[in-house]
Amino acid sequence: MTREHYSDRNPPPNNRQLLVILGILVALIIGAIWALGLLLDGLIGLIPPQVERSLGAIILPAFEQKAESSPTQDTLNKLLTRLETSLPPEQQKEHNYCLFYIPDDTVNAIALPGDVIVIYQGLLAQTESENELMMVLGHELGHFAHRDHLRGISRSLLLSVVAGTIFGDGGALGALAGNLVQKVGNASFSQSQEAAADEFGLTLLNATYGQVAGATDFFSRMEQKEGRNLAILSTHPPSKKRVQKLQRLIKERNYSIGEKTPLSL
Repeated sequence: MTREHYSDRNPPPNNRQLLVILGILVALIIGAIWALGLLLDGLIGLIPPQVERSLGAIILPAFEQKAESSPTQDTLNKLLTRLETSLPPEQQKEHNYCLFYIPDDTVNAIALPGDVIVIYQGLLAQTESENELMMVLGHELGHFAHRDHLRGISRSLLLSVVAGTIFGDGGALGALAGNLVQKVGNASFSQSQEAAADEFGLTLLNATYGQVAGATDFFSRMEQKEGRNLAILSTHPPSKKRVQKLQRLIKERNYSIGEKTPLSL
């Protein structure tokens, strides 16, 4: 409708009315994305683990080339196996976990699709007890238990489809597909996913040792290094908040804190 079609009985909309209409549209779009996100989360459980293994097969060769057999690798395998025995039976049946040890100074641990955990030497150098290393490994196992890789990818696809529909960007979905390897390889999770993985790791630590000594040690040490160029700090939420939440969970669940086992690698 052009301006000449407006009259005293049919005045043009004012700025406030336009803002109200825009606000309603934005709210509807956000609500639709939220609802679709919940629907996708509900459907994740129907997707077989083989799908994640197929995603992992795309990027695993890059990590396999850097990994090497060593006594450290053997010890890490034993620790991971010990944690697995404390997992719920259904998770032990659904997953086939393995671990890659990479002798690199990067301070990080990564959970990759296909039940693969990557541990860098730089992280082991920052770890002072077996218990805190088991907490880190338990955290990574939490990402597999919660199917976080598929949830992250599904939400990225959803946002790309919505953006392409609203803005007419037909290449949005194609661009996402082209960057899929990078997205999966980065293994970047939301803060809520990281918090849930921390809680899973704490539960697993208690199930393995009967107490939770060392549960917050690694994160407390990382808190002191916040701001430095550490890979794990760029992909995880602030360490201070993680420590506070873990301490609250330990108190709420009345977990005991016993002796720590020295780390022998």
